[in-house]
Amino acid sequence: MCGIAGILQATPEIQGLESVLAGFQRALRHRGPDDAGLWISPSQNIGLAHTRLAILDLSPSGHQPMISQDGRYAICFNGEIYNYHALRSWLIDRGHVFESHSDTEVLLHLYAEEGERMVERLRGMFAFCLWDEAEQTALLARDPLGIKPLYVHEARGRLAFASELRALTRSGLFKPSLDVQAVRGFFETGTVPEPLTLVHEVRMLEAGHTLVWRADGAKRRSFWRLEFGREFAGDPVQQTREALLDSVRHHFVSDVPVGVFLSGGIDSTALLALAGETGHRGVGSFSITVDDPAADEGAVARRTAQYFGSDHHEMRLDAEVARALFREFLKHTDQPSIDGLNTFTVSALARQHGMKVVLSGLGGDELFGGYSSFTKIPQMLRLHPLMSRLPGLPTLLQHGRPQHRRLADYLRGPGDVPAAFSALRGIFSQQEAAALTAWLADSSDRTDGPDLTDQADPRDHVSALEMTRYMRNQLLRDSDVMSMAHGLELRVPLVDRVLVEKVAAIPARQRLLPNKGLLTAAVSELPEWVVNQKKRGFLFPYQQWLGGTWGGAFAEACAGAPVPTQLWYQKWSVFMLKHSLEVLGLRS
Repeated sequence: MCGIAGILQATPEIQGLESVLAGFQRALRHRGPDDAGLWISPSQNIGLAHTRLAILDLSPSGHQPMISQDGRYAICFNGEIYNYHALRSWLIDRGHVFESHSDTEVLLHLYAEEGERMVERLRGMFAFCLWDEAEQTALLARDPLGIKPLYVHEARGRLAFASELRALTRSGLFKPSLDVQAVRGFFETGTVPEPLTLVHEVRMLEAGHTLVWRADGAKRRSFWRLEFGREFAGDPVQQTREALLDSVRHHFVSDVPVGVFLSGGIDSTALLALAGETGHRGVGSFSITVDDPAADEGAVARRTAQYFGSDHHEMRLDAEVARALFREFLKHTDQPSIDGLNTFTVSALARQHGMKVVLSGLGGDELFGGYSSFTKIPQMLRLHPLMSRLPGLPTLLQHGRPQHRRLADYLRGPGDVPAAFSALRGIFSQQEAAALTAWLADSSDRTDGPDLTDQADPRDHVSALEMTRYMRNQLLRDSDVMSMAHGLELRVPLVDRVLVEKVAAIPARQRLLPNKGLLTAAVSELPEWVVNQKKRGFLFPYQQWLGGTWGGAFAEACAGAPVPTQLWYQKWSVFMLKHSLEVLGLRS
């Protein structure tokens, strides 16, 4: 797990290329405190930078950028390839000779064997750039579900990339300008929608895509597609359990200890239970407790940790402790989000106890139907034909609470699943988002999210939206930045490509049972006090905190806003957007 960056250019036009690469390293040092490396091609037109968090093959032979034995290939790689043992054995059988035991070297040999198609064999989370000196070609790739980020800047025959947006904006390679569509998307959803970034000159390489760069241009290709409800004839519980156990086994591949974030909910408890079933007992578990009984899951997490025999640690947060942590959190914020402080905090706790790798239960709600959206959106679809015809109802709702104003948008629209999802998951209504965008960015242009093929069952469509919008754009992005802020690798076994393919094939009527019934049936070890508790989610009492001692900065940020900012997440979104504009040099 690492920070990566680099520059590809048709001619060696950048003066002081090594200095620019060293700047990338400094900007990404927190992601990889164990080692750092630079590599520049003999022609001086290609440069790669790397900072390393050593997880597999801790020896110097895992150093990056890594160069193949014949000098033809060079790679800088961020992530973990969980099936690298099997790939390594296959490559050895085909005559390849290895110098290390790292998954990085496997990627070099796999590319030599299969070229760009290599990505279809990979199981893991990854973002990498692999340079072929003989063909003068670079392959950039990002994992199918978008666990690891890769930001790309292209201009005049040159491509620069990095693991974090700030590394590019501070490189001096271009003058950053604000992307107004990204601002509008952020105010509507609480996150910047992929592939946009706040910086007009930078885009994210889309999840499940490769980018092949040559001096005459770059071409993108999708190599994986999320599909639901394919032909299925097996036992859903058995298939799910086998897939879960298989994923957990693969996610424990490590040369350092692996811990678990334990919130007290079904997903993280399932990981702890399955860890024991796969032979990993007594693992470290980490929880945050808060000063709000309605939000605190500390007692449940402690009971669960004792039940499974984990080495449990927790941090107690109140408003003042959270306020101090928030200052540090802001220093590491890359793109704005209405979330992330929880991951930042529990990652700090895990790192304080010597952990380098942790598992998170992220992804269970999206795959097994744990959100209210799975029931509310089908209800909205059924009610749209009637409610949209009621005279004056949208206008009446427009003057109601924030969620009523978003519902008015839905009633004025086509009444499909994406429109319902936006209304339910949104932060501001379309009109409010336009007004805020005009206030801060002098424009109100709008962009739609990525197209998704409609699913036969609307609940499958909800699952696809939860995974490709909320999970990918917010949860995974925040998890990467805020865990790596502490030099901690966060793994997500429930966002595993093989697991997702096997479970997504199960029809919605069997997969999306109430209270994540398929997951709880597949993990029979789950204790009743976890399964039967009311779902709360891993969320701090922000409304309480922002209304108290540390809400002044948020109130100041919202002063003069052209629309009401009544709820904590609305205040938070305005504050974070303003902060990000300043950090990225987009607004003084």
